[in-house]
Order: sequence, then structure tokens, then C-alpha cells
Amino acid sequence: MNTKLSTLPVERIEKLILFIRGQKVMLDFNLAELYQVETGALNRAFRRNLDRFPSDFVFQLSEDEYQTLRCQFGISKEKGGRRYLPFAFTEQGVAMLSSVLRSKRAILVNVEIMRTFVKLRQLLASHVELARKLNRLEKKYDSQFKVVFDAIRQMMAEPVPKTKCIGFQIADKARK
Repeated sequence: MNTKLSTLPVERIEKLILFIRGQKVMLDFNLAELYQVETGALNRAFRRNLDRFPSDFVFQLSEDEYQTLRCQFGISKEKGGRRYLPFAFTEQGVAMLSSVLRSKRAILVNVEIMRTFVKLRQLLASHVELARKLNRLEKKYDSQFKVVFDAIRQMMAEPVPKTKCIGFQIADKARK
């Protein structure tokens, strides 16, 4: 097994998996970084093999989606800027990338990414099962425990991401 991949912790991959349009996806520039290729090279390989990437495997972000990501995650403008909006690859799209990117690194990175997707799926499944058990307990016991159940549900809830942009804006009056 390649020891260079031991520097690729699951936590790093987890942070790169985003939830966009109701799907878990990874963005082209993040994948390119993991594969140690240029984003343009990754996208050229993808475009040369469009028949392998139906719309449920990959989609291009809208301008609004990209701007929202830039604000939420502090994605900076790249040197010289991007000509195109980023592509978002679903789990199946990421798996398909290993067949078009033929390097040993791409194959090994894909294995780690697939393991991370599986781990996230298992976590979500256990979260759903925990919520189901909590509902059964709540029905079984009377309202005296309602406060406890509400507190547990609140702790299980997904945190609401802050949508604050980095930087500052100049007021329109000051520009004139």
C-alpha cells in the first residue's frame, strides 16, 4: 500500500464533501488537489469522457451557488480567476473519475474517497435510527420527559452554517 496516502486523513476528505442540490458532492478543484493534478487537466479528462458522466454523476454550479459557497467557506478567487463555474461530482461521478484519470494516485485517492462516502452514509443511517428510537421512547413515556427529548433533538440537529462573507463592502453612496 502507498504510504503517501497515509497523509490523506478521512477528516480532510469529509470536509471537502458538500451538500448541494440535495446531494453529497465534491468540487472539481478540491478533487484536483487530492489527485495532485491541475483543475483544468481534471476537467479536460472529464469532458473527453462525457458519456461516462450523466447528469446524476456531475453538474455545474450556478453563479448563485458558487457565490454562496465562496461566502460560506471562504473560497478565494484563484489566480487569474476561473473561466468556468466549478463542477460538482456526486459519489458515482467521483468513482467514475478513477476510470478517466489513469494515474496510480487517482485510483488510490478514489478508494479513500469511497470509504469516506460509505462512512458518512453509515453515520447518517445511525443518526436516523437514533431519531427513530427517540420517537418510540417519547411515545412510551409521558410529557414529564418532553424537555429531555427536546434537548436531545436540539443536540442532534444540524448546525446552521453562517453565511457571512469574508471582507467588506463599500456603500453605494461612498462610491459616487
